[in-house]
Amino acid sequence: MRTTTKLALAFVALAGAVGTTAYAENNASEKMREGTMMRLSKAIRDSNGTITFDQFSGAMNARLKKLVADNGGKLTVAQVADALEKARFEQMAKRIIARYDTRGDGTLTSDDITSRQKKVFAILDRNNDGKIEKSELPKGGRFGRHHQWGGDGNDGEDMQ
Repeated sequence: MRTTTKLALAFVALAGAVGTTAYAENNASEKMREGTMMRLSKAIRDSNGTITFDQFSGAMNARLKKLVADNGGKLTVAQVADALEKARFEQMAKRIIARYDTRGDGTLTSDDITSRQKKVFAILDRNNDGKIEKSELPKGGRFGRHHQWGGDGNDGEDMQ
């Protein structure tokens, strides 16, 4: 195997590792494969059915190459870690905005938060009496096992 081919494969492997870590949430490998296949499919469509190594490399490593370029041509472990953390938190922030944004303008206001809280409260207040009782909380899952709601087997002794 030629040295350039080995280097290219090593670079692709590194980019794959970086990408996988950046999406290290639920089903990270599956999301990574889907993203990779979507980028490759788009590159192939844009190039009349075939792609060269340079096109493949561009489709696979655009973010990583930009990160290297933005940092003077070299990356340290700390710079890669910072970029991965930023990417992870940006994804989380996008999900939060999408979940709460009632106007669809990509911003979050106090009214958006209050609106979301009212919806969740209404769902939990199963008997519509304007109060949430321990018996109305789900058994387990996201709400039912929280310590402050007595989900630890204390029968609500430590509810606040």
